Amino acid sequence: MESLEAATAFAALSVETRLNLVRLLMAEGAKGLPAGDIAARLGLPASTTSFHLAALERAGLTQATRQGRQIIHAVRIAGIRQLLAFLTETCCAGRPELCGDIARLLPPLPDEDRGMTPAFNVLFLCRHNSARSIMAEAILKRIGGHRFHAWSAGSEPAPEPNPEVLAKLAAFTYETDGLRSKSWHEFTGPNAPQMDFVITLCDALEGPNCPDFGTFAVTGAWPLPDPAKFTGSALERTALLNEVYAGLERRLRIFIALPFAALDRMALKRRLDDIGDGRELVPAGGR
Repeated sequence: MESLEAATAFAALSVETRLNLVRLLMAEGAKGLPAGDIAARLGLPASTTSFHLAALERAGLTQATRQGRQIIHAVRIAGIRQLLAFLTETCCAGRPELCGDIARLLPPLPDEDRGMTPAFNVLFLCRHNSARSIMAEAILKRIGGHRFHAWSAGSEPAPEPNPEVLAKLAAFTYETDGLRSKSWHEFTGPNAPQMDFVITLCDALEGPNCPDFGTFAVTGAWPLPDPAKFTGSALERTALLNEVYAGLERRLRIFIALPFAALDRMALKRRLDDIGDGRELVPAGGR
């Protein structure tokens, strides 16, 4: 950490409210809290809370990411540790025993502050698991190679995948025999594969609340229109389905090109939602 970065961090922490806010988020760890919960616990107006959160994020001490329709704020453990290490790196003229070599004594970084490396388990969710999530599963299985393992599921799974979707995938020479509509409950419990990423493909999952996939999974939202609701002629429905397919393929090509090893989990959450919002650039070689 450079002196200017440290000075910025200390300036952000010079307000008592921000100290209390950081202590609150430290207690919550990687899961973080929505801004509304933070405001309620600290007894602050929403606008004041947002002001202080923005200052802490600019200083690299917290990070915000979208989960569904909420913005979740969490402390950046790596940023806090860098600040502590900066304070003690020249401790007592070469005699760290007088104040403690904090950088050496701290345990290894928790998972959420380490970079991630493939191979990854990725679960795509939508309500019926018959169209968007089925396409995403098929596309990632093809373009992800051995670096990604793809699954899909739904809150209220259909009896079978959408026939027009299967026909579209078959026309693009995808293997469709193993694709089926299934409940997301197949991916919960002790015997289910542990997911690294859980990506929702609709605005909001209706029906039961989303099951707990653990704090390990990085979540993202890539809302796309539901092909089951397309109307009009066969030609019009085909054109709309082509757009959904192209949107998914573009997002997934950007996703697999992310520098996973260089990003901590909170940064990956942000990048995942940026892809869904169209804020990520298409990588070189993408189509």
